[in-house]
Amino acid sequence: MARTKSTELNLTVGSPFKLIIAFAIPMILGNMFQQLYNFVDTMIVGHFLGMDALGGVGATGSINFLIIGFCMGMCAGFAIPVAQMYGAGDHVALRKYFANSLYLAIGFSVVITIVVSIFCREILTLMQTPTDCIEYSYTYILTIFYGIPITFLYNILAGVIRSIGDSKTPLIFLIISIFINVGLDYLFIAGFNMGVFGAALATVASQLMSGIMCIVAIIVKFKILHIAKDEWKPDFLFMKKLVTMGLPMGLQYSITAIGSVILQSNVNILGPVAVAAATAASKVNMLFICIIDALGASMATYGGQNLGAGRVDRIKKGTLAAVIIGFSYSVIAFATAFFVRRPLINLFVDEPQPDMIDMAAQHVIITMGCLLLLVLVNVLRFLIQGVGYSNFAILAGVLEMVARTLAGLVIIPKFGFLGACVASPLAWLMADMFLVPAYFYVVNRVGKKIAAQKEIE
Repeated sequence: MARTKSTELNLTVGSPFKLIIAFAIPMILGNMFQQLYNFVDTMIVGHFLGMDALGGVGATGSINFLIIGFCMGMCAGFAIPVAQMYGAGDHVALRKYFANSLYLAIGFSVVITIVVSIFCREILTLMQTPTDCIEYSYTYILTIFYGIPITFLYNILAGVIRSIGDSKTPLIFLIISIFINVGLDYLFIAGFNMGVFGAALATVASQLMSGIMCIVAIIVKFKILHIAKDEWKPDFLFMKKLVTMGLPMGLQYSITAIGSVILQSNVNILGPVAVAAATAASKVNMLFICIIDALGASMATYGGQNLGAGRVDRIKKGTLAAVIIGFSYSVIAFATAFFVRRPLINLFVDEPQPDMIDMAAQHVIITMGCLLLLVLVNVLRFLIQGVGYSNFAILAGVLEMVARTLAGLVIIPKFGFLGACVASPLAWLMADMFLVPAYFYVVNRVGKKIAAQKEIE
């Protein structure tokens, strides 16, 4: 396992299996802590504010994914050229990409914040958010939207740090911010009686702390990211490349989320109990899924660095290693969820709610039984993005959107809550039907380009 100075990890030499695990573990831990926080946050809302508030926060999940997912996707895309330049050893271009990504992040964050804040209530109304929940939903999600510039700040800085091979530093900052978040949750909700506004404010404040810690780390720890005066100059060609990588990744999240919004709208029609059940189930599911998400996200950096180094052979080996790791974990996750799903769901309710618990348990077991499909989605999609074919990820996102829309408009009206349970597995299956052949096509294209470039050199 080759390491450069500081905590940077070079993914272009050494065992792909070991490197991917070493790089993914901090991201896995980070995602797990994030989901544990979301878990605790939902518990606090459910216990202190009641089922309507819990449903209100849960009803914002898809719109939150639509907007915040777009922001996070763009930041992840901006980090890919940085990873490619790190793999190629071109540190000047690396810093220029970093500088230009900051300019783009400022512009996009301001525009997105203004637009979504203006139309926030109209979006919730179109989603047919239950009247018992809508005020809770509006207060919570509007506060989250006001924090979009902070979301950009943390994610762009954390993404760049990961792109040079350090996934541990963002993990440390995330863990610290999560403890701050939980403390602020109790303070704002239980202490100051600030309701769901307090829950959202705690999230924004803790993420701001993460962003500040990333700034300090870059100044103190990562000299490779210290941008020289002439490197700060805006460059249209660099911005074009960044947008070419970032926009498709952002749109991938948003297109996928459109289907989730349509799905959520139809779940909302089923009433507050169904909304609360879907909310509780999603929190339990994400405790297990976050590991697969982290494994997939690691492949963007792995693919980017090895593309920059011209190592298509390592791209293939790394993909196979990641799939094996993911499949092995999926079996363990299903077996674990089968036994602990009901105790976990019970944590979200102050008093026994048999109908809600039964519905949520059904949702969890169906989702966990299909994790193998999600492994392929995440590993292949992020790898394809990392080697520069982000447009393919959009097409996969479109298929996921179609599947979730189908579940919302056709399956839920006919089969009720069961339709919500099968929506994600159906979406993953449709995406895999495209991504598997797309992966072989992309790797073949990348191999030919690298071979042609070597002949010229």
